Parts: sequence; structure tokens; C-alpha cells
Amino acid sequence: MSSKYPVVNVPIQVLVIFSVVVALLLWRRRVSSSRFNLPLPPGPRRLPIVGNLLDVPMQDPPVYFRDMNAQYGEVVYLDAFGQPIIILGTHEDAVELLDKRASKYSNRKFSAMADLTGISWLISVVPYGVRWRGIRRNIHQHMNAKAVTQYRPIQEREVKAFLVRLMDNPKEFSAHGRFMLGVIVMRIVYGLEVTDNDDKYMNTAEEAIAAFNLAFIPGKYLVETFPIMRFIPKWFPGAKFKRDAAGWRDSILRMRNEPWEGASQIISEGQAVRSMVSDLKDRVNAGEDEEIAKDSAASVYLGASDTTLSTLQTFFAAMANYPEVQQRAQAELDAVVGPHRLPNADDEKFLPYVSALIMECLRWRSVTPLGFAHMSMEEDEYKGYRIPKGSVVVSNVWAYSRDPRHYPDPEEFKPERFLKDGQLDPSVLDPSMIAFGYGRRICPGKHFAQTTLFMLLSSVLHTFRVSAPTDEKGNPVPVNLKMTFGVISYAEPFDCNVKPRSAAAETLIRALRDEQVITDMGVKA
Repeated sequence: MSSKYPVVNVPIQVLVIFSVVVALLLWRRRVSSSRFNLPLPPGPRRLPIVGNLLDVPMQDPPVYFRDMNAQYGEVVYLDAFGQPIIILGTHEDAVELLDKRASKYSNRKFSAMADLTGISWLISVVPYGVRWRGIRRNIHQHMNAKAVTQYRPIQEREVKAFLVRLMDNPKEFSAHGRFMLGVIVMRIVYGLEVTDNDDKYMNTAEEAIAAFNLAFIPGKYLVETFPIMRFIPKWFPGAKFKRDAAGWRDSILRMRNEPWEGASQIISEGQAVRSMVSDLKDRVNAGEDEEIAKDSAASVYLGASDTTLSTLQTFFAAMANYPEVQQRAQAELDAVVGPHRLPNADDEKFLPYVSALIMECLRWRSVTPLGFAHMSMEEDEYKGYRIPKGSVVVSNVWAYSRDPRHYPDPEEFKPERFLKDGQLDPSVLDPSMIAFGYGRRICPGKHFAQTTLFMLLSSVLHTFRVSAPTDEKGNPVPVNLKMTFGVISYAEPFDCNVKPRSAAAETLIRALRDEQVITDMGVKA
């Protein structure tokens, strides 16, 4: 008896593939279901409705979170009004989730303040996706380890100018550092030469960077917990966040747009030197998105300037308080470099103690104490606990940098912790593995920051002696280094003495005045 339905001959390979796909789907569903049955990580007791909202600290959150991990375990769970938060207690936990499982943990939580202030273009806050990948690709092409070598002449030029300014006005070391870093970044990113402390681009950028750091202080603005609040009018009670954001928005948008427009003008006039923007403009002319190109350039400027400045401030405080460390570094520089020139990038491999000193600066005072929180993009399981989709995942950079398992006597400034038999010890955790973030969200300007820090700090060590201020009896008064808390942490103002360390060093610095490049950059002879 024949069937009224046609017989379909299905190849055995198709049946096998179909069976495997069905089995995988069933397995994934079973695993997903089992994850929902796992317990959440331990943490403080949650109250009805608000959960752990009152447990999210407004002051000293790195210390509070470290103590919370000590009490509840390496992975802690908080629920802030329905928003799951995971506090990772160790560097190893951060590596496991944010690095090894980066495909699940590379997103950012929506930020109402980023939206209101107009800084939603910044790579640090852009959600994971096409736009973020475009910005990241652009930055990486100009800031990878090979690419940054082309910037050495600019870095060396501005370090020399910094040394002259420092000798002329040593009390303003922080302001000189800010100006120097701004000049370097403005030149390599936009191709614009800055010759004046009152430069319009620099002033706008300084305003925008300050606004960024204020706007994103963890816990400062309730609208970050309740994003719907961003729709209330400015005059409404409790809407100070909206008035603050409106005041910052202009400088933030001008920082993104005005240097780009200035660079575009000199490019169109045929007067431009090669820069990141000149390369990006070529790609825009070939059809790439100009908005992503603008985002890329402005992200480098904001990210590269003040993070490096924070480490420079730490360096001056450490040298004032630890003269024996300074003397040992200077002895190494004298032996390798000699008295007649400044250290350069080629000397770095012969200066292990100086390298260890810079590593200790990164460790001793964290530039970004809580890093930038990641967000999980799907359900996950870790150490037998459920990590809900949409969890804000916090890496406590400040605590990792003080983990006594890696860094005994963590409050002491001890570069020798990174050395063994006179060379860098690879068995000791390099603090740059903590300081620059994790996974796909690692700081794309890491290599540029490290080369700038080496050139700058080694040159200061080679030419100046930093010492603590003295009391009326001439006794040294140690610097009490206090750091601000924000997305970026800076040193609160402090005094120290900065003088050329020898007659030869002073002669070397004075000789820099005769270089035309220095006088061109606004240093008066």
C-alpha cells in the first residue's frame, strides 16, 4: 500500500547535526535552569523593598567593601533596590570573571548621569556593542605597544619642558604635570600645538575632566539607582543632580567637539602634522562613522591626562617620605645613564630599581580605587553561586593593591618587593595588571601611560631631589598623603621641597633652555 505522503530521504549527516543541536539546546536549558536553583553569594541581610541600598557606602567604599569581603567571603552579593551587585574580593576572582569570561562580563550599566552630562561618548561608559568596538579599535590602533613608540620624541620634548618649569617653580609640580600631559595628548591625538597655560582647549578639557570625576562619584547621585528620575524637571525638589549635569554638559560636549574641529581646520588647510585625528579623518573620508572617530579621540584625551597625573602626585609624596628609596634609584641612574644626559626609553631595561619604584607608585595609591564596574550580560555560575544577568560587578582595585598575600606590609612604600637578585621578580604580581583594569575593558592607553611615566619619573629622579618640608627646628615633617575619592583619585594638596640634586643636574636642566624646542613651548629663558 503506497503512502499518500512523499518519502523524504534525509542524509544521515543532517540527522546527526539535528540531534546534536537538540541535545545542546536541552543541555543549555537544563544548565540555565539549574543555575537559577543555585544560591546567591553571601552578603548582608536584605531589607524589604530597598534590599541592601543602605549597605552601599557613601564614604570610603573601597575600605567598606574590603571589610565586607573579609566578613562574608571572596564573592559578596548586594541588592540595591532590585539591582544585583557582586563585590569581588580578590584579583584572582576579577581575572576569572572579567578576563577569562569576558564574553559574559564586558558590558556597562546604563548611567543616567552619563546621559545627562553628555559624556555618553566616553569609551569607559559606552555599552558593549558595535559603537564600543569601533571606539576600541580606533584607540588600540594608535595606542598599542608598537604604535606608542612613535610618540617618544614628543614625550621627551615635553618632559624636558617639565623639568625647566619644575626648576623655575617647584611648588607647582602638580600643575606643571597637568600641563605637560595635556600638551602631549593634544599633540599626538589632535596634532595641535599648545604654547600657553591659558589655551582654550586645555581649559575646556580641565573643566570636563573635573566634571567627569564629580559626576561619577559612586553613590553621590540617586538617579544612578533610579534612572527614571532623570525625567523630572530641574526645579523639582531633589533634582540637584539635573542642575549639576546641565552645568557640566557644555564643557563636556565642547571637549569632544572643539579640538576635533580645530584639527579638521588645519588638516583642510594642509598645515597638519600626522596625528591620531589625521588618520581618523582619512578613514572618515573613506566612509567610516565620524561620530565614532570623535568619540575615540576625546576618550584618549580624557583618559590619558589625569590618570597619569595622579601617579605623578603619588611619586612626589613617596619620594619626600622615603629618601632612601630615592637615593637608591638615583644611584642606579648615575651608574647607567651618567651625569650628562637624561634617561630615555632604551635605558629602561637596565634600570630595574627605577622600574620597581614606578610599579610601587601604581600600587601604593590606586588611581581608580574601584575601577570601572562591569555588568554581566547573561546568567552565570561561580564558586557554586548564581551570578544573575545584569549584575554590576565591582573589582576593588584599592583592596587588591593591598592584598598581603601579594604585597606584605602593603602600607609601606617598598620597591624592593618587586625585585629578586637585582632584577624584576616575575613571581610578584605586577600592579599594572590591577591598575589598568580587566578583560576587554582594560585601559586601551595602558602602554602610552607606562612609557610616559617611565620617561617622566626617571628624568625627575635623575635631576631633582624631593624632600619633606621641615618645621621651625629644621626637622622633616612627613607628607600626610590623603587621596580624594572619585572615579579617579588624586592627592589632596601637599607641600614638598624640590631642588636640583647636584650642580651637574642643574647645568643639565639649564642647558635645556638653549634648545629651541623648549622656548617654542612657552618656557621663558
